[in-house]
Amino acid sequence: MQLPTIILASQSPRRKQLLEWAEIPFRIVVQPTDETYPSDLCTEQIPIYIAQQKAKAVKAHLLGAGECLENEIILAADTIVVTHSAVLNKPKDRADAIAMLTLLSGNEHRVITGVVLHKNNIEKQFSVTTHVQFHALSQAQICFYVDQYKPYDKAGAYAIQEWIGVTGIAAIRGDFYNVMGLPVSTVVQALHTLNS
Repeated sequence: MQLPTIILASQSPRRKQLLEWAEIPFRIVVQPTDETYPSDLCTEQIPIYIAQQKAKAVKAHLLGAGECLENEIILAADTIVVTHSAVLNKPKDRADAIAMLTLLSGNEHRVITGVVLHKNNIEKQFSVTTHVQFHALSQAQICFYVDQYKPYDKAGAYAIQEWIGVTGIAAIRGDFYNVMGLPVSTVVQALHTLNS
């Protein structure tokens, strides 16, 4: 079944690439969004809440610009990394990125992506969790990665498809593409359901 063009409420090049690989037609509309969240949210709800804020901001922007959104689907997503009960978002600077990767080194962590699909005032939301185990990383490896790849726009300060993922990950349980930023097969199923 052919899917309609969706509105991707994200400027992430990884999400863009994954939708292209899945041959889902889309256009990108992004609005600045506050990515803070209420402190009482359970961990799995945090990325869903942030994705909701992204979707709401894009919807308000498009309606304010006079666009008719009937039958349009807005897709928003947010990814967090969780280890030792700590939520790792995007690092603030080099020192923060090094600290995050030092925390992940030799340990298992969870990557949780929250997804929100919005169509005709119907909202579908879900999260997908993938477990990732890192080998023990030396400080030289961590500093090399941070300095060469500058992962400041990535939750947990790394991208699985880059050098550190290729050389540093020992095991993964769950959806690989979820770690890239979008559980695309689950999204496709949800889009078909929403569009039926």
